[in-house]
Amino acid sequence: MPKRFRLTRRVNIAMTEDGYRRLRRFAQDAGLDEGEALSFLFENFESITDEEKLGHRLRVFNSDLEDRKK
Repeated sequence: MPKRFRLTRRVNIAMTEDGYRRLRRFAQDAGLDEGEALSFLFENFESITDEEKLGHRLRVFNSDLEDRKK
């Protein structure tokens, strides 16, 4: 029997404009709202990420983070 889809957690998050635009575009393309899209991404995180690229992209993001905060 499929699990019932309930959004039981609400989190206040801060995102970059670029990140939010990508989330909205992904949600719209998938026919989801932003909360459903985030749930999908995190529930399926391991199967939709490339482990080699993820580490590299995370290092690049972290190295640019301080400059982006200014």
